Amino acid sequence: MPQYVVERHLPNFTGEQVAAAAKRAKQTTFEMTREGTPVRYMRSIFIPGEDKCYCLFEGENPDSVLLANQRAELPVESISEALSITTEEIT
Repeated sequence: MPQYVVERHLPNFTGEQVAAAAKRAKQTTFEMTREGTPVRYMRSIFIPGEDKCYCLFEGENPDSVLLANQRAELPVESISEALSITTEEIT
């Protein structure tokens, strides 16, 4: 499935609040997949000094990723298709 990065502006958020938001994203995407819309929350990177959070999702299209974030009541500044490369994938 394609991957997408969701950019969020989270002013005055703490690490605990970001973790709670990640939990909501994970639960919501699990429910949506079970309902027939394949989408998966993968990870977040929070930059507290900039009030920014970047979250990686897998989904069939950006609309399914947007819907997941809306259902989880999470703010979205932008959604961009992305490519994630791990150290295990580098030869």
